[in-house]
Amino acid sequence: MRTLAYGSWPSPVDAALAAAHDGQPEYVGFVGDEAWWTEPRPTEGGRRTLVRRRADGREESVLPAPWNVRSRVIEYGGHPWAGASRDDGPPLVVFVNHADQRLYRYEADGEPQPLTPVSPVGGGLRWAEPLLRPEHGEVWCVLEEFTGDGPTDVRRVIAAVPLDGSAARERDAVRELTDDRHRFVTGVRLSPDGRRAAWLAWDHPRMPWDGTELVVAEVDEDGRLREPRTVAGGPEESVAQVDWSADGRLLYAADRTGWWNLYRDHEPVCPREEEFGGPLWKLGYRWFAPLECGLIAVVHGRGATALGILDPETGEVVDAAGPWTEFAPALAAHGDRVLGVGAGPRSGYEVVELDARTGHARVVGAAHDDAVDPVYYPEPQIRTFTGPAGRQIHAHVYPPHHPGCAAPSHELPPYVVWAHGGPTGRAPLVLDLEIAYFTSRGIGVAEVNYGGSTGHGRAYRDQLREQWGVVDVEDCAAVALALADEGTADRARLAIRGGSAGGWTAAASLVTTDVYACGTIIYPVLDLAGWAAGGTHDFESRYLDTLVGPPDLVPGRYADRSPVEHADRVTAPFLLLQGLDDVICPPAQCERFLDRLSGRGVPHAYLAFEGEGHGFRRAETMVRALEAELSLYAQVFGLDVPGITTLELTS
Repeated sequence: MRTLAYGSWPSPVDAALAAAHDGQPEYVGFVGDEAWWTEPRPTEGGRRTLVRRRADGREESVLPAPWNVRSRVIEYGGHPWAGASRDDGPPLVVFVNHADQRLYRYEADGEPQPLTPVSPVGGGLRWAEPLLRPEHGEVWCVLEEFTGDGPTDVRRVIAAVPLDGSAARERDAVRELTDDRHRFVTGVRLSPDGRRAAWLAWDHPRMPWDGTELVVAEVDEDGRLREPRTVAGGPEESVAQVDWSADGRLLYAADRTGWWNLYRDHEPVCPREEEFGGPLWKLGYRWFAPLECGLIAVVHGRGATALGILDPETGEVVDAAGPWTEFAPALAAHGDRVLGVGAGPRSGYEVVELDARTGHARVVGAAHDDAVDPVYYPEPQIRTFTGPAGRQIHAHVYPPHHPGCAAPSHELPPYVVWAHGGPTGRAPLVLDLEIAYFTSRGIGVAEVNYGGSTGHGRAYRDQLREQWGVVDVEDCAAVALALADEGTADRARLAIRGGSAGGWTAAASLVTTDVYACGTIIYPVLDLAGWAAGGTHDFESRYLDTLVGPPDLVPGRYADRSPVEHADRVTAPFLLLQGLDDVICPPAQCERFLDRLSGRGVPHAYLAFEGEGHGFRRAETMVRALEAELSLYAQVFGLDVPGITTLELTS
C-alpha cells in the first residue's frame, strides 16, 4: 500500500471510460422468440440503436448510424419501437427516429420507410408506444401534436397510423381514436380478445405521480374506441401502469393505500408497504407484465427493486436470484420468458431473462464487462440519517476506495454530495463509473434520496410538496454534516453536485447554506418564475404547482427560493454545465444567473455544449464535463490530481 493524500491516488478509471459506459439498455421486447431492446451509443453521437439477440446468442444492431431510435414525446420520451415476426419474411418493425420524430417502417431487406408526415408547426408531430396491428394494417400510438410555436401549444391523442405509408405525406390519413379532452395519455393496452382497450390519462396541474385516470373503452369491429370511461384513479390516486391478464381481467398498479400496489379487477392481489410501480417519467414504463399462465412478472421493492414472479391467487412473490439489486421499469413477457433490465453495485445495467417456470435468470444482452479491475469499484454503504424534525433521510455513501493506496492517518477525505434529478425520483444502488472516477482517486460520494424521493411510499414522496428548495436542501446538508460530525468526511472539503432538479438543489444549497466549499451545477432549474411562465416544456409546465405552490397564490415564494434572484449570496466557487439545445431547462436561466453574479468575485466556470440537450449523450461532452468537475475539486480542496487539464475559473 502506498500512502498518498486523498484526491491524488492514481486510477485506471478515466473520464473516457466513464463516458463509454454511460447509459443503459431500455425498452425491452420480444419479436417472435427473439429478445430486442434499445441501447446507447455515446461514441456514435449519443444515438440509441435497436438491438436484437438472435437464436444463436449473437447481438446485432438492427439499424446503422445515424438512425437514432428515440421519441421526444413529453420531451423525456417513451417506448419508441414495436416489432412482429412473420412467417413469410423478416420481422416487421416500426420505430421513431429522433432527428425528425417520424414513425418509420423497417424490414431487413430495405431502407426504413416513413409512415408519418412532418409538420412545420412548433415541435411538429411526435409518436410513442407503438402497438402493431398488422392484421388491420395499422399501428396504434400516442400522438403528440404541436398546434403553435409555444412549448405548451400541444395536444395529445391516441391515433392509428396506416402501415402502407399513406400517411407519410398526408396528416388526414392518421385516424384519431380519442379526442383531446385529456392533456396527457399513455399508449393503449388491448385485452386478449381485442375487444377492450385500457390506457391512462391525466391533466394539468397534476403530474402522473399525483393523480391519473385509468380509462377503459370498447373496441368495435371498425377499430374505433367506444364509450371510454374512467374506472380507477383520480386527482389524488396515481395509477402508474395498466394491462390485462391472460383471462381478460384488468390489472393495474395504483397508490390508493400510500404505496403503488397491484390490483386485479379492482381487488388488491399483493397488499404490501412496498412499491410495485413508480413515477411515469417516460411513456411505456412497465413495472409488471402478465404471463400466459396467469402469473405476473413484477419489479417491486422498498428503496430498491427486485424482479419477481407474483402469484395473484396467493399473493406470494418469488424473486429472481442473481447479483442484481436494482431493476428498471422495463419488462416484457413471452410465454414463460420474462425480459428485464437489472444492475447491481458491481455491474451496470444489462438485459436479464427470467424463466418463470424454473426461476433461472441469466444475462442475454448488453452484458456487463469489467473494463477495469473490479477492485477499483466503489464499495457502497446503505445509510439512513436523521434530518430536521427527526425525519429519516435515505442515502448511499461511497467512501474513497483504492486497492493500492491509503491516505495519511491524520487526513479526512473530501466528499461530494450528489442530489438526484426529478425531483420525484431516486438514486439507485448500482455501479456508476462516474462515482468510481472520484472514489478511486480518494474523493468520497454520498447520494442522497432526500424527502420527496420515490421508493418509500407516498408519504415520503409528499414531503417535498410545496417544499422544493427547502426539504431537499436541508436533507443534503444534514447528510453532509453528519458525515463530517462522525469523522467520515472533512468538514472543510464538502461539495454538492446535481443535474436537472439536482442542479436546482445544488444551486439552492450554495445560495442558502454555508455547508459546501464548492459545487457543480448541471443543466439546472434556476428561475422558478421564468420556468413557470412558459420557460419549460408542457409536461412539467405545472410541476411547480405542487413543488412550490400555485404561482398566483404564492408569488413571493417563487422569488424567495429562486437562485437567480439571490446570486449575490453565492460565495463558494462553482462549475455550471449546460446543453445549448436544452428545452427543459433552457440555457437562458444560466445566463441570467451569471449576469447577476458578474463582478462579485466568485470563482466559477461556465461550460455550454452545442448539440446537447437535457442529459449529456455525447462521449466528448461527458469527458470534458467530468474532467472539469474533478479540476474544480482539485483547485478548491487543494488536491494533487495528475493528468487533467486545469479548469479556468473566472471571478
